[in-house]
Amino acid sequence: MIRVVVADDTLLVREGVQKLLEASDDIQVAAVAEDLDGLLAAVEEHRPDVVVTDIRMPPTFTDEGIRAAAAIRRISPATGVVVLSQYAEPSYAMELFSNGTAGRAYLLKDRISDTGQVGNAVREVAAGGSVTDPSVVELLVGSARSPADPLADLTPRELDVLACIAEGKNNAGIATALDVGEKAVENLINSLFPKLGLLPEPAVHRRVLAVLLFLDAQGAR
Repeated sequence: MIRVVVADDTLLVREGVQKLLEASDDIQVAAVAEDLDGLLAAVEEHRPDVVVTDIRMPPTFTDEGIRAAAAIRRISPATGVVVLSQYAEPSYAMELFSNGTAGRAYLLKDRISDTGQVGNAVREVAAGGSVTDPSVVELLVGSARSPADPLADLTPRELDVLACIAEGKNNAGIATALDVGEKAVENLINSLFPKLGLLPEPAVHRRVLAVLLFLDAQGAR
């Protein structure tokens, strides 16, 4: 049974998501919350497998869902987070995935009408996977995508490193998985980013864009 905490400041949405999830035999809603403080308190108390949260809630109605995901990574690292947003905003997705994609999902609220999508995202995140709304992927990779396969120029070792990044591993984790030194990992990452057309830009999380290019290319094959 996957135990979930649902957070949304709108009663109808909160109850709708709860009923949608509880229609599945393998998902149980352990608690609900209507603001950031209530969500973090529920996570502390129930230690759920997954949190499903709106991106904007009290107190500021800005990026509470993203801030909650960062806080949950500290207080309950095993808890996955599915962020629901009505905004196809790449910067939110990049911030959500900036510390690793494992156990994180970003979906548009339009997907709630599809009874299977939210439940499937919960299952994927509970298993340590990641889900990104296709609309957001298109926006994120559209400008960086070349007409050819964006992975075509990568060496097999660079592809191994990119696959590890897609699994949410940091440099140390990649080094362990590939049995190489962290310096070698750093060099491989620095060589693969330019090949993907991802040049250094302070406002862009290149690891996130690289992962999304990888997932997009894998899905096209």
